[in-house]
Amino acid sequence: MRNAYSFWILVSIVAVSGFSQGLLLPLIAIIFEQDGLSSSMNGLNAVAIYIGILLVSPFMEAPLRKFGYRPVIMAGGLLVVVALLAFPLWKSFWFWFILRLLIGIGDNALHFGTQTWITSSSPEAVRGRNISIYGLFFGIGFAVGPLMTSLVKVSESLPFILSGGLCLIAWFTLFQLRNEFPAEENNQAVQQQGLLQRFGSTLKYAWVAFLPPLGYGFLESSLNGSFPIYGLRQDIGVSEVSILLTGFAIGGIVFQIPLGMLSDKFGRKYTLLTVTLLGTMCFGAAVLTEQHYITLFVSLFAAGMLLGSTFSLGISYMTDLTPRHLLPTGNLLCSITFSIGSLGGPYLSGVFIEKMPDVSFFLIMTVIFAGIFITLLVHAVFTKRTVVAGQH
Repeated sequence: MRNAYSFWILVSIVAVSGFSQGLLLPLIAIIFEQDGLSSSMNGLNAVAIYIGILLVSPFMEAPLRKFGYRPVIMAGGLLVVVALLAFPLWKSFWFWFILRLLIGIGDNALHFGTQTWITSSSPEAVRGRNISIYGLFFGIGFAVGPLMTSLVKVSESLPFILSGGLCLIAWFTLFQLRNEFPAEENNQAVQQQGLLQRFGSTLKYAWVAFLPPLGYGFLESSLNGSFPIYGLRQDIGVSEVSILLTGFAIGGIVFQIPLGMLSDKFGRKYTLLTVTLLGTMCFGAAVLTEQHYITLFVSLFAAGMLLGSTFSLGISYMTDLTPRHLLPTGNLLCSITFSIGSLGGPYLSGVFIEKMPDVSFFLIMTVIFAGIFITLLVHAVFTKRTVVAGQH
């Protein structure tokens, strides 16, 4: 990236994208719940965006290497704008499913391009900070998004039009960027490898770094896609649900940059171990306190402070572990694992709500992040012993 101005344009684009995603998940969940749609079908519609991300993922790396960052980001952004503005045209489960799938394709292109551009051009000494700013701006947008769900009381079309208009304004700023291309070192070796071979090489270096994006994808999509349903069934009002979701998102915003800077100083591995352990404890507290609104808000806010950075920390950790010429593949795998988690989140948590109505929604989050913490810990201990053995 040639200058700081380009960096701030990219993170601003990401903020607007976060806003549209933060609005869309709870908005459509609430609309369908009020229309009497089952929670599992509601969750199925929510996963369309992540199906779109997964469908297009195998085809993203080649255009990025051929055309550069800007064209890929612009194509993705335009697709998102068109899809958002099409929602008011026809209210139908499958029509909205297709639109969300298209948004997933567009968002994948947009985030893959911006994410790879920033990670590839950031010096190692400030990589955590830069990726945390990326996560911060997405988090700010995502936090503001759910607050706009109340506009549905004015008109069901208004939130979609507002979101589409903001994305269109942000899209025009991309014309100010000068196009750049991924690093060409070892490019011949990259071209000789097939996609699956590049995936295998990248996973060999950095498989553990993909667990935090996987967990965060499940967490984010479940909270925004299924928790509104759970909250309404627990007699928590729409406004109160929005405040809880915003509290979690703001928690992530508050600690995004401090955790990124701490990871630059103490290492991504130890930072991730700390936040996953404490975040698991926060969700455990939410299981015990969900009947009390204030304590539930505090628990979710604290969980957001700790776990809201796991996606950006995972990207930074992956960048530390992965050779430079494989960074586009690594960023692609971050998106894929995030999408797999996001894909399973709304549907599985929707089924959980239906099949286990007397069990706390937050138990599933506690179990998942406990598993990620244990895996990170075992990996950290194993790699440390391997290094020590190698030294002897």
